[in-house]
Amino acid sequence: MVGLLTGCGSDNGASSAPQTLAGTAEPASGDHTTDSAGSSTPVPTDSTPDSTTAPDPATTTPATSTTATSSTRCHTSELTASVGGNDPGAGQENFPINLTNSSQRTCTLRGFPGAAFIDASGKQLGPDPERSSESPTTVTLAPGQQAWAGLTFSNPEISEARTATPAALLVTPPDERDSLKVKWTQGKVPVSGNASTVFLTVVRAGTGS
Repeated sequence: MVGLLTGCGSDNGASSAPQTLAGTAEPASGDHTTDSAGSSTPVPTDSTPDSTTAPDPATTTPATSTTATSSTRCHTSELTASVGGNDPGAGQENFPINLTNSSQRTCTLRGFPGAAFIDASGKQLGPDPERSSESPTTVTLAPGQQAWAGLTFSNPEISEARTATPAALLVTPPDERDSLKVKWTQGKVPVSGNASTVFLTVVRAGTGS
């Protein structure tokens, strides 16, 4: 999975309008739900008509139909993304990635987003982020509500990892393939060497700031 990182609204870069990019990443893994319709097996009946009896309207069962329930998952086209300000601690750099439901319906998010730093040409900088050990929960977003995931890495000045300054962060919502592009204004990030690993947390309710 090509990870993609998003951002949450803040004074540093929240004004950037995220763009939807098609086919830039594999889907971030959450819980996949397959919708299905129920079915029934008809009971064989005598095909010979009975001319002496007629169905009693009072005992006739009306016909029913079962339809599949549509997915409630939030799709990339229904979300906007932003990166919040850094909340450093214990040699770590911590950024909330916010996803806002910009649609007119209530939808859900579950699992980890995908994330990737890219340069101005769109080339990915560094490996895909790793995931925390947390267990996913389903977050329900009404129109206008937000959820967030944490993006964390060791301070490169302490870890001495090789760094690069991204032009943008790509974020792929859980179980989606299309990505959101958010301008990165938070400076250098580790891309290789000692303690260069970037971590992502699961999506949770709120803004993360």
